[in-house]
Amino acid sequence: MEPVLAVITTTVIGLMVGVEIAVAFVINPIMLRLPAAASLAARADGGRILGRTMPFWYTGSLILTVTLAVLAWGTPTTTLALIAAGFLALSVVMSVLLLVPINNRSLAWTAEDHPEDWREQFRRWDRLHYVRLAIIIAAFVLITVAATAL
Repeated sequence: MEPVLAVITTTVIGLMVGVEIAVAFVINPIMLRLPAAASLAARADGGRILGRTMPFWYTGSLILTVTLAVLAWGTPTTTLALIAAGFLALSVVMSVLLLVPINNRSLAWTAEDHPEDWREQFRRWDRLHYVRLAIIIAAFVLITVAATAL
């Protein structure tokens, strides 16, 4: 059971990391270079789509990682999975406290009605996202190593 769970957990976290890398280094830089109306509309649409899926993905990754740690209790996998779970929990807290508020505000912005500093707010979100991305990459590496320790 543990090897199967380790593969599932690694896959789920790895896919999440891949999506977040694409957001950080491809999608958001493209959207930020668009004219204001298109950029605001694109970020709002992306925020709505990912805002519906990512909470489940982040929480699901955390639950899978904790479950793996519990099932592998007493093995080298336990420590690595618990540290990875700590990183994933930090990413969830960071998301809720720092990134989601910016995202929620931006969902209502339009070409006609948006703050003067909208680009700077998106840049702040992006900088926070880079930090969160580093945290989930660390969790991914740890869970990958933990999966090989089974």
